Amino acid sequence: MAKTPTRSGKGRLVAERRRSALAEPKRKPKPKAAEKPRAPRRRGLLGWLLWPFAVLLRVFWAVAWRGAVVVALIVAGAVAYNYARIPDMASLADGRARGSVTLTDRSGEVFAWRGDNFGGLVTTEGVSEHLVNAVVASEDKRFYWHPGVDPRGIAGAMRTNIQAGRGPFSGSGGSTITQQVAKLLCLGTDWTPATGMTEAEFEADCRRGTVWRKVKEIPYALALELKFTKDEILAIYLNRAYLGAGARGFAAASQRYFGTSVARLDPQQAAMLSGLLPAPSFYAPTANLERAQDRGAVVLGLMHDQGYLSSAEYQQALANPATLSPAAGQDTGGYFADWVMETGPDFLTSDTTEDVIMRTTLDKDIQRAAEEALAHVFETQVRDGSEAQAAIVVMSADGAVRAMVGGRNTRGAGQFNRATQAVRQTGSAFKPFVYAAALDLGWRYDSTVFDGPLSIQVPGSGIYSPENYSREFFGEVTLTEALARSLNTAAVRLSENVGRDIVRKVAADFGLDREMADGPALALGVSEATLLEMTGAYAGILNGGTSVTPYGLSSLTLRGEQTPLLDHDSGLGERVIQEDAARQLVYMMSRAVEAGTGTRARLEGRPVAGKTGTTQAARDAWFVGFTGDYVAGVWMGYDDNTPLTGVTGGGLPAEIWHETMTRVHEGTPVTPLPMIDVAREARPAPQPQAQAPRPAPQPQPQSEPDLAERILMDVLGTVFGRE
Repeated sequence: MAKTPTRSGKGRLVAERRRSALAEPKRKPKPKAAEKPRAPRRRGLLGWLLWPFAVLLRVFWAVAWRGAVVVALIVAGAVAYNYARIPDMASLADGRARGSVTLTDRSGEVFAWRGDNFGGLVTTEGVSEHLVNAVVASEDKRFYWHPGVDPRGIAGAMRTNIQAGRGPFSGSGGSTITQQVAKLLCLGTDWTPATGMTEAEFEADCRRGTVWRKVKEIPYALALELKFTKDEILAIYLNRAYLGAGARGFAAASQRYFGTSVARLDPQQAAMLSGLLPAPSFYAPTANLERAQDRGAVVLGLMHDQGYLSSAEYQQALANPATLSPAAGQDTGGYFADWVMETGPDFLTSDTTEDVIMRTTLDKDIQRAAEEALAHVFETQVRDGSEAQAAIVVMSADGAVRAMVGGRNTRGAGQFNRATQAVRQTGSAFKPFVYAAALDLGWRYDSTVFDGPLSIQVPGSGIYSPENYSREFFGEVTLTEALARSLNTAAVRLSENVGRDIVRKVAADFGLDREMADGPALALGVSEATLLEMTGAYAGILNGGTSVTPYGLSSLTLRGEQTPLLDHDSGLGERVIQEDAARQLVYMMSRAVEAGTGTRARLEGRPVAGKTGTTQAARDAWFVGFTGDYVAGVWMGYDDNTPLTGVTGGGLPAEIWHETMTRVHEGTPVTPLPMIDVAREARPAPQPQAQAPRPAPQPQPQSEPDLAERILMDVLGTVFGRE
């Protein structure tokens, strides 16, 4: 029988045990013993030494991360501001403040450029891949990987500067192509006259490598990266970079130096153009081709190292360096180009905002002949170290200038042009206009004039007594002999008979319209003129007596247009003397070359006419003459009016003229001079009625004037020792 558990037994039911447990109060846990406070950790000596640094580190970290946040916000704001200001790519491609002028010769071939030439908008797809590779390899090899700023490049540049003994921010700046575009854009600021600087000064200021400017470049470069793709940024660079010789952008430079499209550049040409970027004027191949080729070889090496050229391509490019096109390599006509630019309207030449094509009268073969002739004479007949200068002008009989040399240095632009800017006394080169006036009034080539002692009372000045160069007289001579021998007293006596006013009028109508002397010394060339004016006046004699205005501009057209804005095909003006008088004068001047003072200008088998001229103390020496095809004038002297030593117009100037015209006429048929046939014209010639009272010769002592008389005559304009 089962045992029933009792309340006091151990075998209580489970339920009872549960109820009992519920009824019993819970025991409170024993409180834990209170923890003793930790004793402060003792710092050792090292701890005390490091403690200030730890505090500073905490402070620095607190300031640094907060400062970084502030800087990031400022940069973000600057990037957003610049992003909003940056226009589209087409607006950024051509950033020139002025346009360009391309000058072509008479056959249409380019020979000079002025202003900033722009070859048109190009993209990376429209240029040779070699050019893209060359620019990236030489300027920014991580261009496609950085966000616009390259910390590695900056650090490397700083290290290079320090190793070179410069400050970390002096010299190489480690700029990316994007940063260089920011410089080219001048951080979004365009030049205007209101800046108070010239355009060149403004651009130089934009490219200053100061620390502050580099700081300002960073947000602008980042904004460019956000605004454009990498290829678009590179395209802006290719369009705006200045590459020397007036070429703005690689398209213009490709045409300027190589005469080819930017899409057809080979590796060596691309390398040479890319090599110009650090210093365009210094590395320009027109300045020094060998230096430009050496720089191009460096860029080729970078292209090879970075995998853009295989070893075979690299070796082939090195063996065949880029060379200039014939037009770029010739580099002639600089003086002519400067003169033509001055003759055109400013708003279409020096101040143009358009791209202009200017067709000129220049003949490159004649220009080269003149430059080579001048160099030859100075190399072979002038002492080393001489600072004497010379100028040459060659033109057609209608005034079209075919060549112009304004000085011995024929390279470059903007030089002092002695053919157009030097105003000098003409000496005996003026005498043909005295004879032109007489012939037009009825005198003949075989009329006679007395060459003997002459003294003329000049009111308020005293007695004027010219002398011949040889200090001897020849009595009664024909006009032809008087001009050929350049007799001074005969020329003055003829001028006085004809009338000074008439002589001045004839000379002015032929183009010598500067203020002329009032006294009798007018006949001996004391008045002044430029070489261009003198050559133009002689052209009027060659063409039969019609005045000419020398010109070099044939037409002017805007690029892309067909209709010229300006057109000019002749410089002929009004008739000055009768054609028969001109033909007689040409004959008389031909005798000056055949048997007179200009014999050194003679050309073998070709008729020549001309006149020498030497001013007082040989400060100026001239020879101006012509063949049946061209007129040419030569001047020689010192810029500071120092007298020439042993030089007259019949000497070195005639030699330069001879050398020039020999080269000009090489291989051309002989054209006869437009002059009278003396055999048919010869007949007794009555002396024409004098147009002005003939001054009676006054007794003149054959002895030399004393010192006081010479000083007085010099002051009054008397010319001694002239031809």
